[in-house]
Amino acid sequence: MAMPTHIVAVGGFVEDAHGNILLVKTIHNGWVFPGGQVEAGENLIDALIRETKEESGIDITVSYLTGVYSNSGQYKWHDGVTDIPTKVMLDFVCRPVGGELAISEETTDSRWVAKDKVLDLITEEAIRTRYKDYLNKEGKIHYKEYVTKPNFELKVERMV
Repeated sequence: MAMPTHIVAVGGFVEDAHGNILLVKTIHNGWVFPGGQVEAGENLIDALIRETKEESGIDITVSYLTGVYSNSGQYKWHDGVTDIPTKVMLDFVCRPVGGELAISEETTDSRWVAKDKVLDLITEEAIRTRYKDYLNKEGKIHYKEYVTKPNFELKVERMV
């Protein structure tokens, strides 16, 4: 039996003192909350701090886990060649502690957006779903399984 391969990724809902949410505009996926893949030997918290700084210029502290998501679909990367394995994503609520808004090789814009205006910018259904879960905290952890390609399909939804 071959060992399974999954991408482990983290996402951060960074909320400032005024209730605004940090968003970054990516080259491939439009507006999203910051986050990305956990590198080999890196823990989840350090990965989220690193990814947020790289993508937005903002330094954060990670507060608590809010959601766990499985993208059980496999698909081709934007290059049309590279196979993307299944993903496990963990979303955290975060607070800014410094830095200045910036862009990166992966992002073309970063900004603070009023919490009730975020969904006006996010178009990718999986990201919209995860943001709606953040808004609907209920004191439990959201768990969802979905596939994103060729179309978004929610397969499992529960609170744990």
